[in-house]
Amino acid sequence: MTDPLAERFEADRAHLRSVAQRILGSPDEAEDAVQETWVRLSRTDTSDVGNLTGWLTTVVSRVCLDMLRARASRREDPAELPEAPAGEGADPEREAVLADAIGPALLLVLDTLSPTERLAFVLHDMFAVPFPEIAEIVGSTPAAARQLASRARRRVQGGSVDSDDVSRRREIVEAFLLASRQGDFAALLSLLDPDVELRADEAGVRMGSAAVTRGADGVARTFSGRAKGAEAALIDGDPGLVWMAGPRPRVVFRFTIDDGKVIAIDLVADPSTLEALELA
Repeated sequence: MTDPLAERFEADRAHLRSVAQRILGSPDEAEDAVQETWVRLSRTDTSDVGNLTGWLTTVVSRVCLDMLRARASRREDPAELPEAPAGEGADPEREAVLADAIGPALLLVLDTLSPTERLAFVLHDMFAVPFPEIAEIVGSTPAAARQLASRARRRVQGGSVDSDDVSRRREIVEAFLLASRQGDFAALLSLLDPDVELRADEAGVRMGSAAVTRGADGVARTFSGRAKGAEAALIDGDPGLVWMAGPRPRVVFRFTIDDGKVIAIDLVADPSTLEALELA
């Protein structure tokens, strides 16, 4: 007797392998990610899922993101990327384009990206996944996901990120930290986009942070007179803030900046995520 769920998964296996292989750059790890996706599917009631392919793509992407973060924490050498097999159910023409698009040279550039930048770039630029869906996977706002892909794209196209851009974003973060410490509400407002969002992960919510705070006024009030224990830092190469508890980071604030304004701040407190970040 055939298993309808297994048959449905097999119809999407080639697509899931293609996504995982381009995110991870390793056929063996990609297969592990696909198998983990099957395990999660088999344990989940998906009767109310309207787009199962989209749901599976989200799950395999989250699995890959966890694997990239674990790889970063171990500082593993990058793996070689062979061409992914098209397989039954895949679009051969699409697969051929993707195989040409991610050769050894591009893989070397991808290995310089942070896990979230890499995932955002691959999902959006290679698989046309919308930014709101990417935001759900990486735990950020759609605007922040767009910035992740944009920074990754600049590295892919030019091999590096403009040092002037990094310096300018660092100046904005440091000005934000100073205004926060001094309780300068007006200065905070001047640095924030009117539609800025502050988002906390589940660990941050358990520590007492609101899951989402929207708007410049609310975000400025949240930070005004605070952040006295925070320090400026580079987080995966991007300017941000970190609150240390002894030798270990307790909370990290990741900033997304566009056109000189802070458009999103992600509060990260999950220990496993913090451990995978590169802080300087």
